[in-house]
Amino acid sequence: MQHRIVVLGAGYTGAVAAGRLARRLHRADVSITLVNPEPDFVERVRLHQLAAGQELRHRPFAEMFAGTGVELKLAQVAAVDVDRKAVTVDGPAGREELAYDSLVYALGSGWNHGGVPGVATHAHELASRPGALRLRERLAALGAGRTVAVVGGGLTGVEAATEIAETRPDLDVALVTRAALGDWLSEKGRGHLRKVVRRLGVTVHEHQAVAAVAADRVTTADGTVVPADVTVWTTGFAVHPIAEATGLELAPDGRIVVDATMRSVSHPDVYAVGDAAMALGPGGKPLRMSCASGVPMAWQAADALAARLAGVEVPKVSIRYFQQCVSLGRKEGLIQFVTADDQAKEKALTGRTAALYKELICKGATWGVANPTGGLPSRRRRVARQELRDAARAEALA
Repeated sequence: MQHRIVVLGAGYTGAVAAGRLARRLHRADVSITLVNPEPDFVERVRLHQLAAGQELRHRPFAEMFAGTGVELKLAQVAAVDVDRKAVTVDGPAGREELAYDSLVYALGSGWNHGGVPGVATHAHELASRPGALRLRERLAALGAGRTVAVVGGGLTGVEAATEIAETRPDLDVALVTRAALGDWLSEKGRGHLRKVVRRLGVTVHEHQAVAAVAADRVTTADGTVVPADVTVWTTGFAVHPIAEATGLELAPDGRIVVDATMRSVSHPDVYAVGDAAMALGPGGKPLRMSCASGVPMAWQAADALAARLAGVEVPKVSIRYFQQCVSLGRKEGLIQFVTADDQAKEKALTGRTAALYKELICKGATWGVANPTGGLPSRRRRVARQELRDAARAEALA
């Protein structure tokens, strides 16, 4: 009988895990079912671009997984019973149950409103494609001189604020952050971020915790009122609520606790990857919710599961960080190089070169979904290297 593998979620981590398993295992030995509510791959790291009015390439899973043996089931996950080894899903044909022998849980995360009054009612989110499309429609309806407030000074907030400001210079864009702008960056990185934000005309409210959101304003804890015809909430992510009901051992923040091979510490037939999993990186520190963490987690889980099924030694690869990539609109970027445990080094890449570098990273991540065992094609690597060299020369001469 075939070993039944069910993968829940087809974001970066779930799609990479499914594709890598398909290439590691023989079709006669296993069946791989990938459950996802949408038929197309969503480039989550580009949702701020979609919201700002740009068109993203259509990437249907039917094409990405053609010939791999991965079966895509279009359905919403309703429940996971880890004791019965069964997943309940709701699809076009109604409710059904999928039995599994091994489960890869990759349902990821959604936006976190933090219980702040008015956020759920009045704010927009960028954690999903439907949310980005709703924000896109709202921004398109804004006339010149109207106000946009982006709440959250992390990577998502910075990228959203700069993308909107560059695309719509006729809008008054503000960024509200609880800490100092770019406090996670090196001195060079912070300086470049502030320069770009000033040039784009973004007003920054630092050291401000938001107490409430209304239809036309954001109010901070000290009573400051920030006008906002549109509020974009980017203060963090929350784990998909289904994780809490699975019976798996969870960390305090709701993530599934896994070992070094991304295997659940309470249920060995379940693997968890991406934002849904609590895994430890260098120095025993939890890996942050990000594509940079999730993709190598998916590699590790797929390789470990395939090795266990084949009865060979299970590989264990340390997951570490190299850089944080930030787009600042389409013309500017920031690559902050970091230590293995994600602490900023002084070295940072800026300007047009950094924008191209970030674009290369995004394209590489998406290409890797359908090609999980290889790197970028040699021609693409050569073109990318030449683009980076040309941009570096132009920046040096500027």
